Amino acid sequence: MDVSESASVSTGIANRYATAVFELAKESKKLKALESDLDALGAALAESGEFADLINSPVYTREEQGASVGAIAKKMKLSPAVANALALMASKRRLFVLPQLISALGDLIAEEKGEVTADVVSAKALTKAQSEKLAKVLKGTVGKDVKINATVDDALIGGLVIKVGSQMIDSSVASKLAALQNSMKEVG
Repeated sequence: MDVSESASVSTGIANRYATAVFELAKESKKLKALESDLDALGAALAESGEFADLINSPVYTREEQGASVGAIAKKMKLSPAVANALALMASKRRLFVLPQLISALGDLIAEEKGEVTADVVSAKALTKAQSEKLAKVLKGTVGKDVKINATVDDALIGGLVIKVGSQMIDSSVASKLAALQNSMKEVG
């Protein structure tokens, strides 16, 4: 199985769990709690190497993974729907799809709220004011509320790379320099 096949299998597994968790949260009117659970889990994965190892490493048994995610869910005060999903994923050795699960659930919540997420990459961290202004401009373009998912890439020099759905807007200095170099090659 090549990388794209395994990524697509992971996405398929994550989507099935995401749909189940989303439906449970929606039925019990707990979408807000689900959203904060996702933020907390995403932050924990980004900040804790041990947590990332736990979900990806084959050296942990199902029982060890189950006990660990149970303790994490309790400590983070995760909602029952999310805690139960993590326990089930551990028992089936499916914790490795947690990043895709977080992403899929985020998409379902955004769709429910009528908003889209814009992945924004910038050379320096955006200020709160810049982020709000960008969200406003994008709302005018997209016609929906836009949630900004910002990351920083030092290699950009300046400008932004914005991705909303399948649409990409690259106004980075790096891409402008590349375009300039290409046009200079054509002249010479």
